Amino acid sequence: MIINQQRLIKKAIKGNKSAFEKLVRQHYEQIYRTAYLYVHNEEDALDVVQEASYQAFQSIRALKHPEFFTTWLTKIVIRCAGQVLKKNSKLVVMSDDMILNLSQPLTENERDSGELLSAIQQLRGSYRTAIIYFYYYDYSIKTISTLMEVPEGTVKTYLSRGKAELKKFYEEMEGECHG
Repeated sequence: MIINQQRLIKKAIKGNKSAFEKLVRQHYEQIYRTAYLYVHNEEDALDVVQEASYQAFQSIRALKHPEFFTTWLTKIVIRCAGQVLKKNSKLVVMSDDMILNLSQPLTENERDSGELLSAIQQLRGSYRTAIIYFYYYDYSIKTISTLMEVPEGTVKTYLSRGKAELKKFYEEMEGECHG
């Protein structure tokens, strides 16, 4: 599988549209989830995936190390998500479905997942990115350091402070529930 993917990446770098399309399909779920973690709704996440795919296709020839295709693509997705967030920063829209669903009780798992997403959304950008790379993608500190273009010690600090903020968020929520 890895060898096949390396071949696809090399073909895509040489301009093979079909190979690039296969690569995007292989990584679609991962890049969609990443986009969703940043923009928090399906429509914007789909827009991010589309824009990131387009930008990746336009710049794939600049990819010097095919083994870093996934991290390169993820970085593009995060940049595109940031652009969407910036564009929509003052826009608050609720659909009729969302309003209707507010009155329906959530399952415990849905509530816990929503709380975690909410907590991650509130983290400072660098903390959120480090947490997502480390816990969601299982990237090493060294890889995250390269992706974020910061020293490894800074990544460790981001992770530590991000976890501390998440812990504080949950402690405050627990205090509200019991207080």
